[in-house]
Amino acid sequence: MIKKIKKQIKKNIVKKITKKFVVKKTTKKKVLKIVKNGIRKIIKKKSKILQLERSSLNPIIEPRLYSWESKATFNPAAFISDGKIHLIYRAIGDNDVSVFGYASSLDGYNFRDRPTHSIYHKFGKFIKLDDPIDYVSGGGWNGGCEDPRVTLIDYTVYMLYTAFDGWGSLRIALTSIKLDDFKKKKWNWEKPILISPPGEIHKNWVLFPEKINGKFAILHSISPEILIDYIEDFKEFDDTKFINSLHSSSPSWKSSWDNMVRGVGPTPIKTEAGWLVLYHAMDKKDPDRYKLGAMILDFNDPTRILYKSKNPILEPDEYYENEGFKAGVIYSCGAVVKDGELFVYYGGADSVVCVASVDLSSLIEDLKKNKIVKLKKKKLLKLE
Repeated sequence: MIKKIKKQIKKNIVKKITKKFVVKKTTKKKVLKIVKNGIRKIIKKKSKILQLERSSLNPIIEPRLYSWESKATFNPAAFISDGKIHLIYRAIGDNDVSVFGYASSLDGYNFRDRPTHSIYHKFGKFIKLDDPIDYVSGGGWNGGCEDPRVTLIDYTVYMLYTAFDGWGSLRIALTSIKLDDFKKKKWNWEKPILISPPGEIHKNWVLFPEKINGKFAILHSISPEILIDYIEDFKEFDDTKFINSLHSSSPSWKSSWDNMVRGVGPTPIKTEAGWLVLYHAMDKKDPDRYKLGAMILDFNDPTRILYKSKNPILEPDEYYENEGFKAGVIYSCGAVVKDGELFVYYGGADSVVCVASVDLSSLIEDLKKNKIVKLKKKKLLKLE
């Protein structure tokens, strides 16, 4: 079916694009790329694959002339309180240091409450330097705070983020602030603690939005299996105790579109079907393109996947997801539900902030069509 669709549309697309761009001396490579993106969009439309719908206002947050966010604004965390959506986004400025900025909105699309200064920055050289690491992420060459994930629990805003100490170390850090202070823009964050081991590279850790069996639950890996650590008190992390994690390819996902799993996106969302988890992944057949998938985890046992999207729910097909620091990247750190609508906030091409949405109940019903079936272990017959 897909081959027939391609044959029907490829000639028309090539003619239109060639007529429009060859006059401007566009390269053949660029023409072919535009053709492929056009084919992808038409195939998705024909096959009725459920996907997030991008806002026509995208990008909703872009760099400004202030020195701390002059180069990039991307990868936002999000939470909702009293009907207002709060974003904490990563920003890179003149000094190539990553910091966090703030913006808020009542409708989920228009973000006007945006201070002219950053709200969070790295706390000096609190990471012990080790051997240099091989790491590149979004252009923050001089280190700083990257890719926040925010969770609101009992009137406290908890923030997990990647602490990058300028080529010496990469750790997962945790800080918090009282909700009342946050709303008043009193940015008196608690001193961060490091919860991942030194000498290792870890990213994409999230804190569940409520305690499970009376304990904080941190989801720190989804591949090759889901790993969750339960914490009684964050004071346990005293520079001697850390969460040990493992991330590698999952053999069970080899034949699907997400055969190269990158990690969890936003904080899990509680739904009637289970915990909704969005995640980033790539396809070896379609390399260098970050895509977004969705899964539902069991309430009682969050390490168990109940449903998983058969196809990506968002792919980097728009210009603002391909023109920037890193082409082909959609990277979400934040999502909220408002009036039954799921708003997903993401970074486009490691450069700008965007939003896409979908009716939550429609997404859940679509996911339920793809139930994960666990094969039962076969009993081995004893040979006499």
